[in-house]
Amino acid sequence: MRRLALLALIAPAAAFVQSPWRLEPPVEAHRTGEFADKRISESSGVAPSRRTPGLLWTHDDSGEPPYLFATDTTGAVRGTFSVTGARNLDWEDIALGPCGRSECLYLADTGDNSERRSVVVLYRVPEPSLPDRRPRQVRPTAPAQAVTFRYPDGPHDVEAMWVAPNGDAHLVSKGRTGRIRHYRIRAASWTSPRPVTAELLEALPVPVRSRLDYVTGAALSPDARIVAVRSYASVYFFYLLDNGRLALPPEARACDVRALGIQGEGVGWLDRDVLVLTSERAILPAGTIAVARCGLPRPAGPG
Repeated sequence: MRRLALLALIAPAAAFVQSPWRLEPPVEAHRTGEFADKRISESSGVAPSRRTPGLLWTHDDSGEPPYLFATDTTGAVRGTFSVTGARNLDWEDIALGPCGRSECLYLADTGDNSERRSVVVLYRVPEPSLPDRRPRQVRPTAPAQAVTFRYPDGPHDVEAMWVAPNGDAHLVSKGRTGRIRHYRIRAASWTSPRPVTAELLEALPVPVRSRLDYVTGAALSPDARIVAVRSYASVYFFYLLDNGRLALPPEARACDVRALGIQGEGVGWLDRDVLVLTSERAILPAGTIAVARCGLPRPAGPG
């Protein structure tokens, strides 16, 4: 029955996936800097602060102790924090979202190249305050909360996450095997003492023709209406519906970002129509940061 239920969720997207994407260059784009802190060798996600305009949060995709790095679009060092009570087996994305009455940074320890992890973890910590001096000095965060979970259809490599205004965390699979799939972890899951099962919402019509099409990041726009889902090569834009699912806009636009990072993974919204993109170091001396203004879909009607 579980298999039939999963197939029922995926089947309605079959017509959805046939809709063509129009690949367009950015309206405006340029690299703005590279990470000055050489400990950031693999920036797998980026989250622009809402509390401090211009501030970016990022992380490395593995390693102990697990660090959060505060920077800006030039790559300057603004703060360094160790995440108390967390492990970094394979952190792949970061997002800001509500946690009670405060704002938290959510961290997705969901990378799984071999797709063998029986359970994976989300962490969250209140957004730290920046130090007045010595930004390279490592400071601890408040203790991290964790929710452990599994996928209903077996292990997946997942590198993309956003958090909805109601606190639900959304995850999108990378596409190593099978379709690109969209899952949800309900906000209430953070109180569970046992692993929870993610909810499979849908398959997404992101074409996977080569490794460049693997999904590596996602971000929710400041007005919570558009979700940017990025691959190494492109950024796809979806409407966010009231039920948490994603809808294809009438004009299915994808933004070509291949020139903005040799191994681009992170994506975030600097404001309502400007994206920030981060890239891993790969063969370069340091990872890079870029900003891009892409052609966005028209505002969605009532969801």
